[in-house]
Amino acid sequence: MNTSPCANSEGPDRAARHLDNRRAFDSVAQDYDGPLGNNSLVQHMRSALWRSIVDCVPTGGRLLDLGCGTGLDAEHLARQGYRVVAVDWSPAMIERAKSRVAGAGLVGRISVRAVGIHHLDQLRDEKFDCLYSNLGALNCLPDLPALAESCDELLVPRGKLVISVIGRHCPWEILYYLARGNLKRARIRYARGMVPVPLNQRTVWTAYYAPREFYAAFADMAELTSYRGLNLFLPPPYLVHWCRRWPRLCATLAWIDDRFGALPVLRNAGDHFLMILTKRA
Repeated sequence: MNTSPCANSEGPDRAARHLDNRRAFDSVAQDYDGPLGNNSLVQHMRSALWRSIVDCVPTGGRLLDLGCGTGLDAEHLARQGYRVVAVDWSPAMIERAKSRVAGAGLVGRISVRAVGIHHLDQLRDEKFDCLYSNLGALNCLPDLPALAESCDELLVPRGKLVISVIGRHCPWEILYYLARGNLKRARIRYARGMVPVPLNQRTVWTAYYAPREFYAAFADMAELTSYRGLNLFLPPPYLVHWCRRWPRLCATLAWIDDRFGALPVLRNAGDHFLMILTKRA
């Protein structure tokens, strides 16, 4: 989800956009555990969500992974003692996740299901201690209020939502593209509504959010517990070659990110933001 978006915000209807997204992620599923989906800068953000879940959800809790991809998050959290239901809209990602779970011997702790995040009504009879979504899967949804209603139905009282979202305010990205003379690309995150993002010669429809803007869709069903910026001082994942060139500098930037990314003002910026919500009693 860190590839370069196009500037045109016009596109097909909602159902067609969901199909575009599915085809795009099907096309990259085979290689998604490599540099595209899990390079060191991605892993820095991924690990922040892992730590947050461990901190706020008791071991043994039941988790729902929204947009599980190849199952990296589900595997890690199952190894920490959680029970996980992992869902995704991409059949190819689901097959990769099932293979990962079987290979890890975690079939008893992880249930992988081909369910889109926009079809959570299929799980209406189940309850979870925590719903989580990592690395921008929810940016692909056109209807956040509908998602909030589904989350309200699926969560136990005082259950947690732990969500990593692609943010609007990414100083690195703005400066990088302005330096290249690409004003249109530098301002793409400030577009309203869904914009088409190229991925492997296909399209992922994406919406960008500021933290408070994202939370507004969930405010009626959940309290805002905390949020922080991710990869504010570190560059976005598509600039990982810079970290390979200057590993010590990037290690220092990662240290600064971890310690200062939750401060007021700073927490509103970064490549992503990490938000923890608590369902209202």
